[in-house]
Amino acid sequence: MTNDADREVALLTEEEAATELERLATEIARHDRLYHQKDAPEIFDADYDALRRRNDTIEARFPELIRDDSPNKRVGAAPAEGFTQVRHSRPMLSLQNAFAEADVVEFFARIRRFLGLEADAEVAVMGEPKIDGISAALRYEDGVFVQGATRGDGVTGEDITRNLKTLDEIPEHLVGDAPAVVEVRGEVYMTRDGFFELNRKREAEGAAVFANPRNAAAGSLRQLDPKITATRPLHFFAYASGELSEPVADSHADFLKRLDAWGFRTNPLARLCKTPEEVLELYREILEARPELPYDIDGVVYKLDRHDWQDRMGMVSRAPRWAIAHKFPAEQAQTVLNRISIQVGRTGALTPVAELEPITVGGVVVSRATLHNEDEIARKDVREGDTVVIQRAGDVIPQVVRAVEDNRPANAKPYVFPTECPICGSLATRDEGEVVRRCTGGLICPAQAVERIKHFVSRNAFDIEGFGRKHVAAFWADKLIESPADIFRLRSRVEELKTREGWGEQSAANLLDSIETRRSISLDRFIYALGIRQVGEATARLLARQYGGLEEWRAAMAAATDERAENREEMKKPELVGEAFADLCNIDSVGFSVADAITDFFAEAHNQAILDDLSEELEVVPIEAPASTSPVSGKTVVFTGTLERMTRNEAKARAESLGAKVAGSISKKTDYLVAGPGAGSKLAKATELGIEILSEDDWLGLISSTA
Repeated sequence: MTNDADREVALLTEEEAATELERLATEIARHDRLYHQKDAPEIFDADYDALRRRNDTIEARFPELIRDDSPNKRVGAAPAEGFTQVRHSRPMLSLQNAFAEADVVEFFARIRRFLGLEADAEVAVMGEPKIDGISAALRYEDGVFVQGATRGDGVTGEDITRNLKTLDEIPEHLVGDAPAVVEVRGEVYMTRDGFFELNRKREAEGAAVFANPRNAAAGSLRQLDPKITATRPLHFFAYASGELSEPVADSHADFLKRLDAWGFRTNPLARLCKTPEEVLELYREILEARPELPYDIDGVVYKLDRHDWQDRMGMVSRAPRWAIAHKFPAEQAQTVLNRISIQVGRTGALTPVAELEPITVGGVVVSRATLHNEDEIARKDVREGDTVVIQRAGDVIPQVVRAVEDNRPANAKPYVFPTECPICGSLATRDEGEVVRRCTGGLICPAQAVERIKHFVSRNAFDIEGFGRKHVAAFWADKLIESPADIFRLRSRVEELKTREGWGEQSAANLLDSIETRRSISLDRFIYALGIRQVGEATARLLARQYGGLEEWRAAMAAATDERAENREEMKKPELVGEAFADLCNIDSVGFSVADAITDFFAEAHNQAILDDLSEELEVVPIEAPASTSPVSGKTVVFTGTLERMTRNEAKARAESLGAKVAGSISKKTDYLVAGPGAGSKLAKATELGIEILSEDDWLGLISSTA
């Protein structure tokens, strides 16, 4: 991670960070669909990694803002039409990324902290090239290949068994002894020579050529006719396991040997490393060898070798804690900044964007780049007319790294940030201590109104198929919709829809049918769709689990809002504001700042009117409780003191996996306090409230009864 990127994130306020995380989640989800579902990416891998990197950096600084639609809680995209769906017996996870050597060193340190190891304890990891292909899961029963599937969204993939059977490097029968059920995971890819030859043939036949080997592999593997797949030069590297009816190895290194024995190809460059220095040396060797390899790679994957340690570390949403992908660096280029424009977001934030003389950076044409905020413009002294360095990393669009002052025009003047909204003309103010300047127009500002509705219909909110961002903007401009509830009244305007340019009877019917399927929605998605500042999918899910139903949630938020209005002077002391506000703050990962944002939303009369209007149109159903037979499912648990048999992170992860709610402080709603040595005020308060207090051994005994 560059120092510039670190500084940029360090300048963000919570409000600006929440806005950026929302934009990143939406943009990355769109690229996931294009990449995994359509095999038609619009950006190169380095661009995609840049988006993920910016998201990860902001989440690391603002963990309380992590959204439930965070790219780190999602894998791939939903399966495409045309194939039977396959539900993975174990999720096909993605990987967290590292971009700097310091990130790799921290990966080792994080493993030691999580497992409670000494600082000098040996941690062996397997390093393997990260193949740029398409992931596949192969299921064998009694040694016979019976089913193959794509990753899909990580939970459900596409059945591509017939296509995978055309690959010579995927054995029909396993060699030697194997468990009754074996699921082998790996990467289908195309060599560069095979890619160039395929494109030469397609060009000669007048067919469209593929953009790169990854697209060619994905498109070839997902042909409805397996005879076409059989003509394509596809290969397969095996590298992981899914479901196993019995253990086959104690370590990843030993598992790779079993794969070789069963008849699979594993990557010959894989190497067991025992220190950060060893993995970094492997990384440099593979980076240097990259141009000579017959296939494309975009980094090196490091996996904790011991399987028992992998099991203990588990996963966090979309990715295992015990593995990481060390990506290769992004590219830079120079071009001219023609002018600086201002975008207005859903929460009114004014974001400056550099309008550039188009430049190709690593094969991608870049014409716009983010400047983040007015302080960043001043710090970098970026001016219209400057020659600037552009980096394909850091945001929804590429970022401006610096100005080349030696090339500055004599008439270039420092940029003056607007104090009025460029969309509605309202005053744009900047609160003390904040970086972002925000339009005060609220819903009278067209930009804010449109962006809120775009968020409402987005994939991780109501997910209304066929109602994209352009449609929302056009419908709003023509006054077909002016509020979220108007979407569900569009059926009464079907004749207007059918006569719109680019529309017709069938397309209008399809949209209205899609809208009708969304009249029933779970509470967590409903809360997220409202676009409350700092409330992402993760927080929405926590709120839905805590309060149960829509009316219960609204009543609790109304009480918290009234308490907050009466006690605005009690900063950072939720217990002095009121019981309802304190209960809201006490939800794990919520806290004071997020609670303030929620109560600010409920304090606005027009937001209450929107909720009332939506309630007339929708059925909002409670979120399903986690499936668990655990005695702690649904219970609220607080950990305090020093845990001796597991780390705090490990204990929290285990509790949440069993359906428990982990809170940060004691309240009347706490069910258990798990107290280790050194417990202090929380123990005293739990005793005072009569809450059941468990030792670490008591806790482990309680959860060990889980089936």
